[in-house]
Amino acid sequence: MADLSRPGSSDGKNPSRSSMYKSRHISLQSRVDSLASMDYSGRDSIVPELPATPTSSEDEAPQHPPLNINAFHETLFIGVCAVSHLMTQAALGQALAPINLIADSFNTRNPGEMAWFIAGYSLTVGTFILISGRLGDIMGHKRIFAFGYLWLGMWSCFAGFTPYTKHQIFFDFCRAMQGIGPALLMPNALALFGRAYPPSIKKNLVFALFGSMGPVGFVIGASCSSLFAQLTRWPWAFWSYGITAFVLSAAALLVIPKAVGTKPPKESRPGFDWTGSLLSVAGLVLVNVAWNNGPLYGWGTPDVYFVLIIGLLCLVGFVWVELRADSPLLPVHALNGTATFVLALIGVGWGAFGVWIFYSWNFLENVRHLTPLKVSAEFTPVVICGLVAAGLTGFMLTHTPISFVMMMSMIAFFVGITVAGTQPVNQSYWAQMFVSIVIMPFGMDMSFPASTVLLSNNMPREHQGLAASLVNTVLNYSISISLGIAGTVETSVNHRKTDPASLLWGIRCAYYTGIALSVVGVVLGAIFFIRSMIKEGWKVMDH
Repeated sequence: MADLSRPGSSDGKNPSRSSMYKSRHISLQSRVDSLASMDYSGRDSIVPELPATPTSSEDEAPQHPPLNINAFHETLFIGVCAVSHLMTQAALGQALAPINLIADSFNTRNPGEMAWFIAGYSLTVGTFILISGRLGDIMGHKRIFAFGYLWLGMWSCFAGFTPYTKHQIFFDFCRAMQGIGPALLMPNALALFGRAYPPSIKKNLVFALFGSMGPVGFVIGASCSSLFAQLTRWPWAFWSYGITAFVLSAAALLVIPKAVGTKPPKESRPGFDWTGSLLSVAGLVLVNVAWNNGPLYGWGTPDVYFVLIIGLLCLVGFVWVELRADSPLLPVHALNGTATFVLALIGVGWGAFGVWIFYSWNFLENVRHLTPLKVSAEFTPVVICGLVAAGLTGFMLTHTPISFVMMMSMIAFFVGITVAGTQPVNQSYWAQMFVSIVIMPFGMDMSFPASTVLLSNNMPREHQGLAASLVNTVLNYSISISLGIAGTVETSVNHRKTDPASLLWGIRCAYYTGIALSVVGVVLGAIFFIRSMIKEGWKVMDH
């Protein structure tokens, strides 16, 4: 193996990628920034450090203009952007915790209909992330970010009024529209941070803070919605959430510095792929609707399989258009075998997580008959475990191969859902459920950064910013699809019966579906690790 510590070294296969492991920055955005400075022209040398004044407008490096704000203003700026991740996960927990009380408002306990309370939200979060990032590049990240909070608040309030309509489908529609808000928020929040801070310890801390908001947000959302549902009425959880989003929208306009939030000059704005965007949204939505309506109406119903066929045709058309587009939404030609492998791992791993979170809550509320507030309290360890997992992942990414981190995350998904799926009904919380809740955050917080870095390593310079968006898209979409698959299994085995024995058997089989997905993840993760060991050996990023 060539000496990678010297400029001009090469592994004989891909000289640019052999040098990608020389980054000294641990955070994801710093990693992307350092990758963007590498030479992707195919030469065997690393580009030397350039002077501050760029030599070419076309190759000009991303600028980090001075913020010119005081420490208090900067704290507000970081807070309003980081809280977007908290709000994203809080919206997931606010419908999951009181899910039975919400279902009672619409006179339903059909598992397929209840799954839509979660699946509809995850569907649109995953579907619109790629589009919203491009809109931010064209119209300005501050503008799209503030609008994302406004949109989120508006549809959250609409969701709170749905009990008066007595129509569960309208609530599902509001949840789907609500999911567009986080899709507008997250990629543009990351872009604002990326423009505000050059690679530094401060940037590492800011991005670490953003990542740590996820589990905190889920617990806050679940706890607050449980409290409102048990003490007053569950719509107050959505109304209070909507008011908070409106306040954050106004705060975003006031505290985000003008230096990082301005609209780019017209000559430097990227084009927008309208055809590809329409086909991608139509295909992803139709395929997801078919998968989640299968448990409700049966796969033999023409409305279900025709929607699935049309959705698949739209996705095929999307790939065809992207291969020929001047400004593709998704550069298909940039996705090599490694990138496809990584996205497959994210899909099955987070699909298992989606089954785990939905059916663990279902098991605790409907089988052990716990209140939503008590279940929320039982899930509080994910806050601490998420922070520990984030720190451990930062250490592992700089001391072990990234493929090893990815394999370990798949093992964590497998162990976590297996422990939860095999627990007896009459058992102490501490015996298995607590263990599962402790383990599962390691799968979440190890797979996301590892997969983002791996995609960055295997994508050209001009598409480095796409890595995190792709991971987020596959992550959220796989949660929604897996719930449709598990719901199909559940309704097939219990024949839609609601007696305790049938209910338990349906949940068990849904768990087994998630376990099967996690087994696929472990197998693929092991193959990926072995393949990378054969190809590169025990290769780690320098730190």
